[in-house]
Amino acid sequence: MQFLKDLSLSAFTAGFVAVLVGFTSSVAIVFQAAQALHATPDMIASWMWALGLGMGLCTVLPSLWLKKPVMVAWSTPGAAVLATAGAAGGFSIHEAVGAFMVCAALITLSGATGWFERVMNRIPLALASALLAGVLARFGLTGFAAAQTALPLVVCMLLAYLFCKRWWPRYAVPFALLIAIGFVANTSGFARADITFGLTIPVLVRPDFTLAALVSLALPLFIVTMASQNLPGVAAIQSTGFGDQRANGGDAGIPVSKVITLTGLATLVLAPFGAFALNLSAITAAICMGPEAHSDPRRRYTAAVSCGAIYVVIGLFGGAITGVLTAFPKELVAAIAGLALLGTIGGALTAALQHEPHREAAVITFLVTLSGVALGGVGSAFWGVVAGALALLVQHFGRSTLVRDPH
Repeated sequence: MQFLKDLSLSAFTAGFVAVLVGFTSSVAIVFQAAQALHATPDMIASWMWALGLGMGLCTVLPSLWLKKPVMVAWSTPGAAVLATAGAAGGFSIHEAVGAFMVCAALITLSGATGWFERVMNRIPLALASALLAGVLARFGLTGFAAAQTALPLVVCMLLAYLFCKRWWPRYAVPFALLIAIGFVANTSGFARADITFGLTIPVLVRPDFTLAALVSLALPLFIVTMASQNLPGVAAIQSTGFGDQRANGGDAGIPVSKVITLTGLATLVLAPFGAFALNLSAITAAICMGPEAHSDPRRRYTAAVSCGAIYVVIGLFGGAITGVLTAFPKELVAAIAGLALLGTIGGALTAALQHEPHREAAVITFLVTLSGVALGGVGSAFWGVVAGALALLVQHFGRSTLVRDPH
């Protein structure tokens, strides 16, 4: 099988690190959202089942088919919206499921019509790269900031990464992770977690469609998912070279509209079981699409497949896997994410700044995105693009450089 021939330790580790970072950094928000909507413990387990299977299958299948790293995740800002609006509005779990389905229909429509991809294609590569660098740089800063509470661990991981990078660059991240696990096991130890083995049983919830839930849940969930998740997700695809025919020896790139349509349809099917919103990934995509996953871009799809397979296992055995992953210290997760993203951050900054006419607009995009500012419930990724596009408009209105990079 071609996949097994292409698979490497670095690619599998990239997939595992992507799951570790993506899951542990936001699973608490998903739990809060479910509790705010009055979900029972069985329903919360069903949410993990639906989200795990949805993310896993939407990642594995297109990645194997296209031989490119297609990365899908749940909407973390969407979960935050649900946690806030659910607590304030007193919506039932049935109204929430109805809102999930409406949001899924809107995502499917945006993918099927292709309007979102057409808008993204008009964003210059410099701005897309700056957007990605701004999103990822926050994780890089958090990784090194973890030294404030776990200095020996972070220093140990950094030294392991640097030494291995010198002689065996493909295995720098796996080696740093292995050293970190050994360090934690022999010092502070892993956090205690309740681990219960067994298959997760999905719980079907009947949807109720109400105007209040449409306005307060469905529309905000759709807006933040597209602006704060799919937008940087497309930027990750473009900046890593998988968005056009320049990648992989001239092959066609990842079909963004079709993948977004797939996430919408998967959400629609799994919404009654708790899948509130699936979308393109940005942070975990950068881990699996970057050079740390594999030096050969044509084999990086194996990292995505590995990530998706682990997500499927999480869905099937939600309780046990959740307990294992949440036992990792937060400093270890932050540090390994920062190290795994170093190459992609550097590449994105290089692409953002190399074209002088777009450089200042790219810096503005980078800084606004990095700031984390949120206006009107929409995150900084969207406002970073708006600020950068405004800068280009003012500086280059009427010039051919406004829309296109020379390459």
